[in-house]
Amino acid sequence: MALLEEWRNYAEEQQREKGARFWQDYFKQETEFYKQILASKPRKSTVQSYAKKFGVTPVIMMGFLDGINDSLKNPNSLEELEADSEVSLAYDKELLYKNMVEAKAEWLYNLPEWEPLLTQERRQELYREQKSSKTVVKGPKIGRNDPCPCGSGKKYKKCCGRDL
Repeated sequence: MALLEEWRNYAEEQQREKGARFWQDYFKQETEFYKQILASKPRKSTVQSYAKKFGVTPVIMMGFLDGINDSLKNPNSLEELEADSEVSLAYDKELLYKNMVEAKAEWLYNLPEWEPLLTQERRQELYREQKSSKTVVKGPKIGRNDPCPCGSGKKYKKCCGRDL
């Protein structure tokens, strides 16, 4: 069984048994992972080696890899990973920060380890960019008797508005 499947089964089982407590404990571990990763230059290593370095099982390490994968410069093929698979944790710092904001992981995007990587101003810009990227902006409402925006010269209700 691939590690990703093991991780998902493990997380599901633990959530049933421990509820929210499981995720609280996991997020504490995840915070420690990020502190170390942000403070050092990531190298290529195996899942097993990273797990040993962080003091967790390869299955828990897989959970972390699942979370960070979208922020990596070269994402790993998660479905194929095994304990002896080589992975790289080389991340795009701006993308990682934005993904943390999107996940509402305040405990991660406010870590002091970000300070040498991104200025406070840049972090604020990235925060605003991420928040505004999810905001739906509606255009002005077209009245039934307004000219049709397609440029036909007809009233909206007799042209494109007829399809509604």
